Parts: sequence; structure tokens; C-alpha cells
Amino acid sequence: MPQKMFFYDSKSVALRMAFWVMMACFSAQATAADSLRIMATTTVVADLVRHVAGDRVTVDCLMGAGIDPHSYKATPRDADRLARADLVVASGLHLEGKLAELLARLGDRMPVVGVADTLPRDRLLEIAPGLFDPHVWFDAALWSLCTSSVADALVALDADGADGYRMRAKDYAAELQSLDVHLRERIATIPLQKRVLVTAHDAFRYFGRAYGIEVIGVQGTSTTSEAGLNDMNRLVDRVVAQKIPVVFVETSVSDRNVTALREGARARGQNVALGSRLYSDSLGGPGSGAETLEEALRANADAIVQGLAGER
Repeated sequence: MPQKMFFYDSKSVALRMAFWVMMACFSAQATAADSLRIMATTTVVADLVRHVAGDRVTVDCLMGAGIDPHSYKATPRDADRLARADLVVASGLHLEGKLAELLARLGDRMPVVGVADTLPRDRLLEIAPGLFDPHVWFDAALWSLCTSSVADALVALDADGADGYRMRAKDYAAELQSLDVHLRERIATIPLQKRVLVTAHDAFRYFGRAYGIEVIGVQGTSTTSEAGLNDMNRLVDRVVAQKIPVVFVETSVSDRNVTALREGARARGQNVALGSRLYSDSLGGPGSGAETLEEALRANADAIVQGLAGER
């Protein structure tokens, strides 16, 4: 059988060549973006970056679910992972206390962004002169302001993806604003006199300010601080006097102090229930139903309402 021959005129060849050159350019751009690796320090920050970055870059997380960022110490492997990233995104405001020196050194030779450090100071809760509570993500509306700083950092690395980063940042900020409304409505279902939230450490102050609930932490803002005996006795007095029915432990903090508080109240004749675990400095692991900040905050609000209002 004679071999079939195919002929192309010069115009056809030119069009085909232009097509393949265009595809090669798109492929090179996609490959360049795909090769960018962003390292987030905590699960909360990683969730933020993934919402803004979409599928355009690779986002890794230094700390796994359930890890306490206040006391986390980087291993040599961690330092290497951070150094190999194209961008490091941290929470900031000294949340990653023991990583501060390493992040500062990295910032001298590569882009490092602390998202909470970009927030207006008049929106932050001061805990000491010049030192602010870092748990800003518990106020969903405040956390929504961090989307733009992530978009700016990504655009600086990958200008071709700028429109997508900006659009996703805007969309996620709107989602967080809607979440803010939901949380406000959810906590409002608790009778006013029962809105006292006792937790393992003082991580929920932004939550309390935003959603109208008094918050008391057994430990201070950082889990590296210890609750003194006098502080514990005063807290037991308050729990007993106000007949606070339930206290909460957290997924990334030891139960030790909350257990001591409950035992102290029991010794004075009041049984205090243990509420569901709250997600504080870390999101939940795979299958937990709290793998994103929105899921975690919704789960927290449900647990708090169930514990304090007796909702079932």
C-alpha cells in the first residue's frame, strides 16, 4: 500500500509553530509557578495561604496538627525546610516564640512575612508595652485583613499569577466576614449571664472581644507561662462563686492546669464539667472536621454553646 503523504502550506506551518510556541510559554509559566514552594509555620497560617494561593504553588506546613507554636523548637531538618522555601509565611506577633531568631536570620536573605505583624495596631490587644496578643485569627473579621498581605507576598514572587491571587484573597476575605456574622449569632444564643469561657490558656481574647463573651485562661497568652498557685486559687474561687458549669481544654495544650482547676472546685463542693476540646493554636488533623479555620471556629462555637447553654 502506498504510504500516505501529508503536506502543509507555509501559512499552516506558521500557525502551528505559533501555537506550540504559545503552549510552551504557558507551560514554562505554569512550571515556574508550580516550582515555587511556600512554607507556612502553623496550620492556621497554612490554611490562609492555601486559600489565597489556590493550586498555583506548593504550600507546606512546618508544624503539624496539634502542635503548640509557642513552645515549638525547630530541628535541623526544619531549618533546612525553611531555608529551601521561596517564601516563609509566619503568624507573627511572637506567636512562634522559639522560632523568632531563626525566622529573623532567614529574613536577611529571603522573603519572610508575619501576617499578623501587618495588622493595624489599634485593632490588636496589648498584653504588655509594645507586645500584643498573637491569637488574632479568633476574630474572623480581623483575620480577613491578613489575606491581602499574603497576596502581596505571592505576587512579588509570581507576578503572572497576580490576578488569581488578588481574586482569591478578596473571595476568602468575604468568606471570613460571613463567618464572623455566623459566630456572632451563634454565641448570642448563650444567655448573657452564662457567657464566661474558661480555657486552658488565654488564647481566646480576640474571640471574646469580637463575639461578646468573657474569656478566662488558666495560663497566660503564651503556654510557656505557668499559672501560679495564687492565680489558680483565685480562679477556683471565681468558678465556684459564679457556678461556672463547664471549663474547656484545648487540642494543642496540656490538660494539666484545667484538671487542677476542676479538682480545686470539686474540693469546694462544685462539680465542673469538662467541655469538648477547643481548637486554639492549631487546626485539626485529617478527618477531624476542623482542617480549615472556618471548620475549627464553627466547631468551637458549637462546643461553647453546647457547654454553656446546655444545647444538645
